[in-house]
Amino acid sequence: MNLESLAALKPYLSFFHPVIMWILLALALYTLYLGVQVRRTRLAEGESKKELIKGRFAIRHHQIGSIFLALIVMGAIGGITVTYINSGKIVIGPHLFAGLAIVGLVSTSAALVPFMQKHTWVRSVHVSLNLLVLGLFGWQAITGVQIVQKLVSQMTANSAG
Repeated sequence: MNLESLAALKPYLSFFHPVIMWILLALALYTLYLGVQVRRTRLAEGESKKELIKGRFAIRHHQIGSIFLALIVMGAIGGITVTYINSGKIVIGPHLFAGLAIVGLVSTSAALVPFMQKHTWVRSVHVSLNLLVLGLFGWQAITGVQIVQKLVSQMTANSAG
């Protein structure tokens, strides 16, 4: 398959990665909410603990976090691939490096999960890595919007000319 056969898909491919990433940013915030609820449940006592347990926050946090891990890896691969399809090269820059850092940090954070029950310090590392991920992800969203604006400008210039 050559790049010319994908020409009809190019306009749509350019926006697939950013849309998925914004959805994943929202999913990351929801996962953070669930993680906070897990902590509240763990620290609660008595009747309030019984009520919080009904929310099954730990199970939901783990499930959504697992989905997030898979989608962030696929989203990063997709973003790199679309960039290559559109420009014939992989643009090496801060957006790429931060995206790769996010993939590495999310993977590391997920790998820590089996050790969190026995070592409380591992839980702190897990939380710290995920807060760093959210910070990088927020920055990625801003730089991603700048990249999309540049793509839209190029598309409108090409269609006008």
